[in-house]
Amino acid sequence: MAEFTLRIEGMHCGACVRRVSRALQSAPGVHVDEVRIGYARLSSAQNPPPLEPALAALEKAGYAARLET
Repeated sequence: MAEFTLRIEGMHCGACVRRVSRALQSAPGVHVDEVRIGYARLSSAQNPPPLEPALAALEKAGYAARLET
């Protein structure tokens, strides 16, 4: 499994964490490992992982994110 972490802007409470989790679960090819305030750890069977669907799902939910290196 390929793993990656996204730094998520504007996530500041439990409701945000739940909203982000639901958004990421809707992204094709992405498995949500952990979501905490400020970041999400994801994994995917695809290598490289499908970063674009995850970012698009977050944008649709109202959050900006970037790949953490």
